Amino acid sequence: MARLGLGEGWSCLYANDFDPVKAATYRANHADAAAHFRQGDVWAVQPGDLPGRADLAWASSPCQDFSLAGARAGLTGGRSGAFFGFWRLVEALNAQDRAPRAIVIENVVGLLTSHGGKDFEALCRALAGQGYRFGALEIDAAAFTPQSRPRVFVIATREQAGARTGRCGFHSKAITEAHSRLPDPLKASWIWWDLPAPPARNTDLSALLEDDGAVTWRSDADTARLLAQMTPLHRVRLEGAGRTVGAVYRRTRAGTPQAEVRIDGLAGCLRTARGGSSRQTIVVSEGGAVRSRLLTPREGARLMGLPDSYVLPKGSTAAFHVVGDGVAVPVVRWLSAHLLEPLLRDSVNPLAAE
Repeated sequence: MARLGLGEGWSCLYANDFDPVKAATYRANHADAAAHFRQGDVWAVQPGDLPGRADLAWASSPCQDFSLAGARAGLTGGRSGAFFGFWRLVEALNAQDRAPRAIVIENVVGLLTSHGGKDFEALCRALAGQGYRFGALEIDAAAFTPQSRPRVFVIATREQAGARTGRCGFHSKAITEAHSRLPDPLKASWIWWDLPAPPARNTDLSALLEDDGAVTWRSDADTARLLAQMTPLHRVRLEGAGRTVGAVYRRTRAGTPQAEVRIDGLAGCLRTARGGSSRQTIVVSEGGAVRSRLLTPREGARLMGLPDSYVLPKGSTAAFHVVGDGVAVPVVRWLSAHLLEPLLRDSVNPLAAE
């Protein structure tokens, strides 16, 4: 999804993922995958496998160890430890004078506070140790698509010319506090990237949903059980005049199952089953009656900014495994157009990414 967000002005030199479902999805959507995609553990990739020198290296390591819903094992966790498999390649490329000119590391906001901020400090120390200056932005996909999905983007570079710097709306409290915890030598390598705010989003959740007649609705009894799991406050939200569309997550709080609905035009953050939450439910209240159904994989893909032409795995579980673990395409596109491309504008065209 990062590749789709970067756009046609970029060419992909190398791509890697160990997950067979994601690998199959990548191949199904990129005709040139055979030339540059390798399925397998990033620790098995050798520097000689990476061609030339990339303008950009993008790393989205699995987020479970950083997530508030997980064990928060941090960078030493088995899954997020994939970052170090990626980083040893950057170190080797640097020794060969082939280090990427810029790096983006994308992850959940928990990266900033994991182990009291020590994981983020370790990341910054690794970047500085290889000659990179860096900064971070917290971007919620809700600014672009009707899904609440805050993520941290750490952007590192060897050449600052061409990109805007200064404080901006994407420097959240969590970002400024993470910066304040860094030792002074690392603060000296920090860049406050200035990313402009996008135009106001003009699409809400209901605009991305399938027609009512094209989906399978739950039985009245199943919907009644769902409503029974809502607190009175949440049930009141569905009593508005006209047609009300909401997104529901079912959670367990203090040992009690609860259904929580939001009707602000946004879906909750898409997740995979192992991310700590169940699949989202859509509820529609109209004329005093409430109907409910599961969010479809295609609707989930739209919430990630994927076109309807994007080929998804056939099974719902596999499809949500792909979209729930991805990066929102419009966020990457905005970041590319307003920060990455200006930063690298003097590079050859097309831009190259690993």
